[in-house]
Amino acid sequence: MDKEKTKKIVKEAYGNIAQRQKSCGCCGPNTTEYAKSIGYSEEELKNIPEESNLALGCGNPTALAGLKEGEIVLDLGSGAGFDCFLAASRVGSKGKVIGVDMTPEMIEKATDNAKKNGIENVEFRLGEIENLPMEDNSADVVISNCVINLSADKPRVFKEINRVLKPGGRVAISDIALLKELPEKVRENVEAYVSCLAGALLVDEYKRLVESSGLKDVKITEKNVSPCIETDTQDPLGQAIFEGLEGSESLEGYVVSLYVEGHR
Repeated sequence: MDKEKTKKIVKEAYGNIAQRQKSCGCCGPNTTEYAKSIGYSEEELKNIPEESNLALGCGNPTALAGLKEGEIVLDLGSGAGFDCFLAASRVGSKGKVIGVDMTPEMIEKATDNAKKNGIENVEFRLGEIENLPMEDNSADVVISNCVINLSADKPRVFKEINRVLKPGGRVAISDIALLKELPEKVRENVEAYVSCLAGALLVDEYKRLVESSGLKDVKITEKNVSPCIETDTQDPLGQAIFEGLEGSESLEGYVVSLYVEGHR
């Protein structure tokens, strides 16, 4: 798929998720239990509007970021605001969290969630993570949760991250990567791309990409594979992915979750 077609497919898919007010297809209906399984504590979940949790992440980047009071945080692909609201509780009233998402439906949902819950130190901006609506040197921290793999121009994303970070600023990213190349049928599967699989990079390639952007002290930590990768899923989207595998093959040997850290 070319870049514009990829962008259109992802935008439409996540717009539909926002409108349906459901979690992602293969991760099941229990968004609270899913969030716990990828690293969020019960205490953290109590401080986040429940309606912002669409079970679209693959880790907890805010736990990695070491957020401090008064910092400006940028969330790439902020969805319904889940990680933004958690970050907002940590930077306090003197800080600010800006969420960027290219899906109008997600921006509307996140803004509504903020208003309903009286969260004032967050702002949601419509935009692409390849062309961030942010000034140079304007963010202390950039976070992102299982979004960059969806981009059709990942080198551009990391160059933009480097541009908007203040000198000494840091990144804390949770994402999906590959241990080995996916079968061709999965790579060409639209549902697999939307589900954060077909567009993922090999782990070593991911690290080279981050380092080539100019970020320093890059650290890549592999975690357990996402718990929603199950061969017995009854979801049509999940089934479409597994149909691309051979025989009884599982995605566990292919896919891993990553934590990515670095500084400008």
